[in-house]
Amino acid sequence: SICEVGICVVRNGEIVETKSWLVQPEDNRYHYWNIQIHGIKPEDTEDAPAFPVVWEEIEQTYLDEFDTFVAHNVPFDRSCLEHSAQLYHLHLPNLKWECSLKTARQIYDFGCNSLGYLCDQLSIPQGEHHRAGDDAEMCARLYLRELKDLS
Repeated sequence: SICEVGICVVRNGEIVETKSWLVQPEDNRYHYWNIQIHGIKPEDTEDAPAFPVVWEEIEQTYLDEFDTFVAHNVPFDRSCLEHSAQLYHLHLPNLKWECSLKTARQIYDFGCNSLGYLCDQLSIPQGEHHRAGDDAEMCARLYLRELKDLS
């Protein structure tokens, strides 16, 4: 289940906003390995809103203007979003997805294509790995660089 959502808004090739929300997963339960990855624990989200509240804010604030989601490993992020939508009986709009991981595999030959490694190799500023807002901004910066390198 989703425990944090992050977005990075890009307008005309410039980052204009990065935002993240802690989200209380169903029953506020976590698997041990998830805590090891992102460091978010049940006590961090005990007062956080459930996913529908956060998704409503994203829809009302951002989706009228922006219809493309960029993620590093789209199948994972899309499946998490679809699972949460199904769990809470939410309708997802038809979203366009772009994958910075897929693009990186097409244009770079670094041997490793993790978000952090690619950002290291391309001198892209990094935040706290596996925190949604920082990962969203790193992904946006990487994708903007990929578009530049493709042109």
